[in-house]
Amino acid sequence: MSHESNSPQYRMGLPIPHSKLGMWLFLATEIMFFSAFIGAYIVLRAGSPGWPTDPEVTHLRIWAGGLNTFVLILSSYFVVMALEGMKAQNFSKARKYLLLTFVLGCLFLGIKSYEYSGKFKYDILPGHIPETPQMAIDKSMREMKQVVDNRAIALSGVMDPEKTEPTEDAESVEEAGVTDEKTEAIVPPVEELRQQLQTELSAEDTPAARKKELQAYFDLESQYRKLNNQALEESITVPEMNKALDTLRENPEYGSLLAPVHHLQPIIYGNLFASVYFLLTGFHALHVIIGMLLFAIVLVQGKRLCEKWNDYVENIGLYWHFVDLVWIFLFPLIYIL
Repeated sequence: MSHESNSPQYRMGLPIPHSKLGMWLFLATEIMFFSAFIGAYIVLRAGSPGWPTDPEVTHLRIWAGGLNTFVLILSSYFVVMALEGMKAQNFSKARKYLLLTFVLGCLFLGIKSYEYSGKFKYDILPGHIPETPQMAIDKSMREMKQVVDNRAIALSGVMDPEKTEPTEDAESVEEAGVTDEKTEAIVPPVEELRQQLQTELSAEDTPAARKKELQAYFDLESQYRKLNNQALEESITVPEMNKALDTLRENPEYGSLLAPVHHLQPIIYGNLFASVYFLLTGFHALHVIIGMLLFAIVLVQGKRLCEKWNDYVENIGLYWHFVDLVWIFLFPLIYIL
């Protein structure tokens, strides 16, 4: 009898696969990662009286968040079914449920993209949100001036309005709009273009259609100057400005040009809200994408999927459950409370 055959077999460490131990350690760091963000959100919100909670103001879609919660919970169930298929060596079943999980991940991201598009549409973005009535009026005048200037450039045909950017300090100051009376001076190039357009409008040989187009521009510019003067004198309120802009938008000649001018809605702590919203939901969405890539690695195996992938599927299942759990915390914190 050999000595080696009677030696007991010892195994160092925990009685679980090294890959699973590594996944648990990774998830522990992820818990600390998200705990820091969620804790910071709670502290910021508790210390900010007047935090925006009205979905009509923040443009949060509660139904979309709730639907995404259901989607992720259902995807977790599918992951469990996939793991059962792997353990039973029913790999076609495992592939089917992994594919369904992947599809639900795509659906989650699609709904999240829809939510994000609403934030971009209403300019609920960090650093873009006016937090006082005067800031809201100033912002609307900056946006309206940009519309008027771009229209002058477009009518002149000298360059693409999308490529016009201030290149000198004076132009940058002009972009500040109504915050300083000195900014009333129009940027020389735009003023020159405006004078050229005025000359063209006065010319007798200008076609009627062109004259109509130019007259619409000067009507719009006149309305901008009128509102801008009221803003400088602080003699107009946010509701009055919104009403005036709504009236201008109904004008058939130039109303459609005012699409980039947003509805005025001052939001106290709005920029802080937008920052934490995009930080938390953005990082979570990034984790969803990573999880989908992990599932894709299994799916591309096709019929080559076999029992050697059991630990891998179990580990990515743990990761996916964690991603779902984080969302279950985020949904009520951001959308409901």
